[in-house]
Amino acid sequence: MPVSNNQSMMIVIFVKNQEKSRDFYKEVLGMEPFMDVPGVTEFKLDDNMLLGIMPSEGVKNMMNIKTINHWEAGETPKCQIYLPVDEPDEYYNRAIKAGGIGIIEGKSTPWGGYICYCMDLDGNLLAFAR
Repeated sequence: MPVSNNQSMMIVIFVKNQEKSRDFYKEVLGMEPFMDVPGVTEFKLDDNMLLGIMPSEGVKNMMNIKTINHWEAGETPKCQIYLPVDEPDEYYNRAIKAGGIGIIEGKSTPWGGYICYCMDLDGNLLAFAR
């Protein structure tokens, strides 16, 4: 997979309490977060891998999950795999062709990027970003 050279891969877990989870992972990993702001905490596991922690309510708001019928009522995806790639739309289309469910087609982000979201066969989020 051609990963973009200027971004790291990230695994994002969705949690009930960001602060408690941050403190748990600080202890477990023996390190301070790389970023810690309301809505997301990130630990830099190595040069190309981040662990992200996001409150479940945050992802519901970010993706307007109330309007998405692919999850059970009140359910939040448990994991997001964030993959920086050169052609997000290509990966998104391949995921749909392989049986995934499209959530958000490619769009520009407020931070100047571009991202697509889909769901794998088990309801986990895949984010393809440039």
